[in-house]
Amino acid sequence: MFQLRPHQQSSLDALSQHSKGIVVMPTGGGKTNVGIFDTIRQFSNPEPQTVVVVSPRILLAEQLSSEYLEFITNASVLHIHSGETRHFSTTKPNVIRTWYEQAQGHKLIFTTYNSLQQVQRSGIKVDTIYFDEAHNSVQRHFFPAVEYFAAEAQRCYFFTATPKYSNVIGKAGMNDTEVYGSIIAKVPAPQLVQNGYIIPPKVIATQMRLSVKGEDIAQRDCEYLLQTIQDNPVDKILICAKATKHIIGLLSQTDFAEQLAEEGYSVMHITSKHGAFIDGDKVNREVFFDTLNEWGKDADKKFVVLHHSILAEGINISALEAVVFMRSMDIVGIGQTVGRTLRLHPADAAGIRSGALQAGALESYTKSYGLVICPTFDKASTSTAQKVQNVVDIIFQKGDVAFSTINR
Repeated sequence: MFQLRPHQQSSLDALSQHSKGIVVMPTGGGKTNVGIFDTIRQFSNPEPQTVVVVSPRILLAEQLSSEYLEFITNASVLHIHSGETRHFSTTKPNVIRTWYEQAQGHKLIFTTYNSLQQVQRSGIKVDTIYFDEAHNSVQRHFFPAVEYFAAEAQRCYFFTATPKYSNVIGKAGMNDTEVYGSIIAKVPAPQLVQNGYIIPPKVIATQMRLSVKGEDIAQRDCEYLLQTIQDNPVDKILICAKATKHIIGLLSQTDFAEQLAEEGYSVMHITSKHGAFIDGDKVNREVFFDTLNEWGKDADKKFVVLHHSILAEGINISALEAVVFMRSMDIVGIGQTVGRTLRLHPADAAGIRSGALQAGALESYTKSYGLVICPTFDKASTSTAQKVQNVVDIIFQKGDVAFSTINR
């Protein structure tokens, strides 16, 4: 039988004690299981309950659906977004309403922030709503529907690793207690490291030369990335590119992929504009993510993944060892991206479960830290590297929350 970890159980207990509030948990801490087990508890109620799960991306809505339905079998399921799914789906308010009126028993709805307004327009009664990656909820075009459900739903919870506050009148922030409530559960990252649930990050800044006049920047970046991978021999690497055209330039104007292939690496890339590719072959997103996780669990597989922002939030990726920041990010983006590398190596997780490894004894782990690499070549890139280090220090040294604040 599945057992919640102590920090998950205490967060779940907080949900039973508050009808509204914010749960702050570092990436990799397992916040999804808190929502799942709270839903199981709600669905033990003899009176039919409607639970809504909101996520920032269709991909994440699909992932959350799969995770919830591993445990929940006593509910009718609806997806409200424009993506493909094996479940009944719609974005039309009248169809949502009809489904709600005709579905029997408990109801479990997965939607995105973008489609949440359609749920509002349908006029259905929502008993419990979970906002995943809740820092997204403050965006101007999402907030009205968020505010509506915060007032109308009987129970309303916001899950994030990086809360977003506002110091500007007229701009939403998660410090608006009327909408968000207060922080009702907070899990310090050092506690998760000590208990063997995640590993800490290690930030290194590496010098990248300035491009010379007339030089193709893609060639300079290719040279830097290949040297970085050679100097830091890791097998599973995420590269956060400056833009989609940066990815396309690296792959079409340089021999980046060919050089990596000679070193035994596969190359994967995904963008919203061009889709998903594995070693130059276009695949659908389901194949891409299935392959990504399969290769992540394979100790002998070497691969590099390039993306701009699609993989930053929520998406589970097994056993990434390093991330390279080729662009500047805000505190939310930094916290989310660093978190991609902090999952335990499968061998370490198995060793801790069996008792062969002591939880938190990092020196005995196969993978004792997640490598975070920041190129520096000018004032802006040096500032980005320092910003990344500052966020890591707040979360992993001080055990505090890295708040992102809107100041203008």
